[in-house]
Amino acid sequence: MADKKNTATLNGILEYGPLIAFFVGYFLLKDQTFTVGGREYSGFIATTALFVPLLSLTTYLQYRLTGTLSKMQIVTLVLVVVMGGLTVVFNNESFFKMKPTIIYLLFAGLLGFGLMRGQSYMELVMSHVMPIERAGWMILTRRVMYFFLLLAVANEVIWRSFPTSTWVTFKVFGLTIGTFVFFMSQYGLLKKYALSEEEREN
Repeated sequence: MADKKNTATLNGILEYGPLIAFFVGYFLLKDQTFTVGGREYSGFIATTALFVPLLSLTTYLQYRLTGTLSKMQIVTLVLVVVMGGLTVVFNNESFFKMKPTIIYLLFAGLLGFGLMRGQSYMELVMSHVMPIERAGWMILTRRVMYFFLLLAVANEVIWRSFPTSTWVTFKVFGLTIGTFVFFMSQYGLLKKYALSEEEREN
């Protein structure tokens, strides 16, 4: 029991540690300028350059710790490497700021495609974690799809309309807390459609 608890704690640190490090690193370096190869880079670009390998390392450690990675973790890592790399190469903050929008639109699109086919892709990958009726999965999937679309719009509005410091705070805390609150708010749905012990066995 203690081993499982320690593993869960360590996994949480590995998952959220890079985000906290990005937040702290940005506010430490945001007023500084770095010259590399004759080009000047802002503190945001420097923080992004450090965040990419850090997330790669922690994702690898999560895989070694748990033996598996979710599809969302894999897609997130790929987009961080790609968009973070473009941010540094072109010395343009916009690429990295658009990353959450792309992630949320991608997953909303996948969920929507599944719903159009009468399927819940969330059920396919999470039914062993949350045993609920198929009708519940369809409702939850639709809600998550709309929630992801809302987050994509919110990210676009904030990074395009507010200072970088506001966007960094939103990315690290706003998106994380918002996601937590959203899924907590689905407790009533999960309870209503929860499968009984007999139904789970069948």
